[in-house]
Amino acid sequence: MNGTPAATGATMDDFRHVTVIGAGVIGASWAALFLARGLAVTVNDPLPDVAERTRDQLREAVPALKALGLPTADLDRSLRFEADLGQALADADVVQENGPERLDFKQDLFARIEQAARADTLLLSSTSGIPASAMALEMKQPGRLVIGHPFNPPHLVPLVEVVPGEQTDPDTVRRAVAFYTALGKKPQVLRRQVPGFVANRLQAAFFREAVDLVVQGVVTEQELDDIVTSSLGLRWAVAGPFRSFHLGGGPGGLPDFLQHLGPALEDLWRDLGTPALDEATVELLSGQADFGATVEELEGARDEAQIRVMRALGDG
Repeated sequence: MNGTPAATGATMDDFRHVTVIGAGVIGASWAALFLARGLAVTVNDPLPDVAERTRDQLREAVPALKALGLPTADLDRSLRFEADLGQALADADVVQENGPERLDFKQDLFARIEQAARADTLLLSSTSGIPASAMALEMKQPGRLVIGHPFNPPHLVPLVEVVPGEQTDPDTVRRAVAFYTALGKKPQVLRRQVPGFVANRLQAAFFREAVDLVVQGVVTEQELDDIVTSSLGLRWAVAGPFRSFHLGGGPGGLPDFLQHLGPALEDLWRDLGTPALDEATVELLSGQADFGATVEELEGARDEAQIRVMRALGDG
């Protein structure tokens, strides 16, 4: 499917009730955003401590939601938990699925979701790499399913990759774009399915070279992080790779950049590393992963800094 469908001008009034299936890190983060946007949320998750875990994660999301200007008082007042899938889907306008990244699991799950949900319910999956075409193989109407892959954490980072399957109905894509736009997100429709989609492929490629540089002893993890946050991170926050190289080409833009610096870039591509996450590499990387604070403290600091950046860019 080509092109990016325009949003339909929908508002949250068109999507009043969301069923979140799977309340792990991603599912709970989605739930926090949905609740802050005034939606009723039903969580379906088989784990016995799901209510306690979800409410803990909601509390952790509150500072970021407040900083974004969203209401957080009694955040869980429109939240309920329902272990029975059919009951959880009974009045859902939208389903945001966040289950295990196993194809067989998702195929079975969406076949059951399709049977239990209303015919007009928007069916979305947060999968980070499984194509909609594969997930929908057991569905009678595969056109109902589309990927809505967020960048972590969903309640904060704007991007959502909307990835249609080969049989996804164009109207499903338009409704998904409208839903995420009404939430304040930045949906980007991909023109075709590729494993891992776009953001994770870029992240994987970058991390591969980062790991190789650390393994080769060129830099430590902390030094590499400092290099990124004081150069590429700043640059790419305001202009992506193509625009950055367009600007790097001077008055001639990207064509001049490619003509004059392209050969050297190709030489560098051939020299990039191909590390393996074997036992020795994992031990090395794990041994350097001391960032002077707990994960919870680092998450809080990251979110505060991310919000400041988003505000500076007009996204917060």
